[in-house]
Amino acid sequence: MAFDFKKEYKEFYMPKGTPSIVTVPKMNYIAVRGSGDPNEEDGEYKQAIGLLYGIAFTVKMSKKGSRQIEGYFDYVVPPLEGFWWQDGVEGVDYSDKGSFQWISVIRLPDFVTKEDFDWAVKEASVKKKQDFSKVRFFTYDEGLCVQCMHVGSYDDEPATVRLMHEFMESEGYELDITDERMHHEIYLSDARKTAPEKLKTVIRHPIRLKGSDPVIK
Repeated sequence: MAFDFKKEYKEFYMPKGTPSIVTVPKMNYIAVRGSGDPNEEDGEYKQAIGLLYGIAFTVKMSKKGSRQIEGYFDYVVPPLEGFWWQDGVEGVDYSDKGSFQWISVIRLPDFVTKEDFDWAVKEASVKKKQDFSKVRFFTYDEGLCVQCMHVGSYDDEPATVRLMHEFMESEGYELDITDERMHHEIYLSDARKTAPEKLKTVIRHPIRLKGSDPVIK
């Protein structure tokens, strides 16, 4: 049976509908940076998703190709994720999606090295006859965070974020969103096939103990 990150690491992918504190280890990702409204038809965000999955499945199917990656095991491609921010805005202003800056990502299994990744980019470029030059190997050490499962429309996320922040403060923590530590979402539902009120999204914010220095990554 294929390894499923969501099932094996439930503390990171399947939190409860009430806020909790979690320490997230360093992970490697396939990443594409961009900006603009994610809902724009054929926009930069939707193009980025296509690039991410192109590389994700090239790595996954490498077992049937010319490159045998050391330590490879069969796995389910992890869910789409995103790091989001807006210049000059504290938190997230959902009413101004055009000003979004984002890094769209898919987690890589630990056995995938930078060299394996570079091979996958070249392989996908040749086989799919597509430009994958925007795709990057991205390492992120997220650290201490508050997180919660949000069920519902993306536009309704502020209510869940408020609960997260109230819980965080009650436990002696404060928000630590910086240029290096960002608003993080993990998408467990396919928005093309799921009613907005049933969408499941993990929301995660970086935190630190009250009065402590900001975390430097």
